[in-house]
Amino acid sequence: MKNDITISSLAKIMQVSVHQIRYFEEKGILQPAYIDNNNQYRMYGMDQIYRLSHILLLRRLGVPVSSIKDCFDTFSSEQYEQLLHTSLLETNQEIARLQALQRLISKVLHEQQDFHAHSKPYQLKRQMPVHLKCWLAKEEQTKLHARLLAEQAAPIPDLFESDIYYLYDQTSTLRLCTKMAEPGDLALSSGDYLSSQIQVLEEDELDQCIEQFYGYAAAQAYVIDGPLILIEKSYLSLFSHNKLHYELLIRVEAGLPAEQGGE
Repeated sequence: MKNDITISSLAKIMQVSVHQIRYFEEKGILQPAYIDNNNQYRMYGMDQIYRLSHILLLRRLGVPVSSIKDCFDTFSSEQYEQLLHTSLLETNQEIARLQALQRLISKVLHEQQDFHAHSKPYQLKRQMPVHLKCWLAKEEQTKLHARLLAEQAAPIPDLFESDIYYLYDQTSTLRLCTKMAEPGDLALSSGDYLSSQIQVLEEDELDQCIEQFYGYAAAQAYVIDGPLILIEKSYLSLFSHNKLHYELLIRVEAGLPAEQGGE
């Protein structure tokens, strides 16, 4: 009897509250080894420590308190094994969700820092190949609206959490694309790209920014080699009172000296 412990000692060992242990007792899943006759203290031994550890494990596996007694009374080893497999699957799914959230947070912070790091309105940068999935094509003058997105056969994944690429080709068609890890419908080739990061309050301001962009390229005597690419980074609007963030990109003739850019 001297080797048994009180409820407060049990709570300390198992890092739970006394209230929680009493709650498990009320639900009929954990009983003291005995109650001391002298002081009416609830006393607990090793059997109760093991029992409580199993209760806490089942709770971590998502088993409600109301079902734990049934687990103890009726579950076979195969049922416990299945419970663990199910919990492992759910845990892996949650880990994947958190990792995706971690990547998104890192991306947004990086893009925000990168935006402020560029003090010059125009930059010449080296671009690696980018694979794109084309989701829709529309007339260049048609503004993107909610119904246009809703009418797509397949929803665009992570819409507005990902960079949205608008490609202006030689026709009047504007293509909306997102980046892919593997080859997709389109690809941006590697090379030297003239870049400008801009903020606008209304989409109508884009036309003026694009005109100035082409004007700068002409003034620098850049030879344009490819379509105009407009990259929307809507998540950065969090930092700028809903101003829309874009990057203008256009491939220029390779071999230009880097000092020509960023003026």
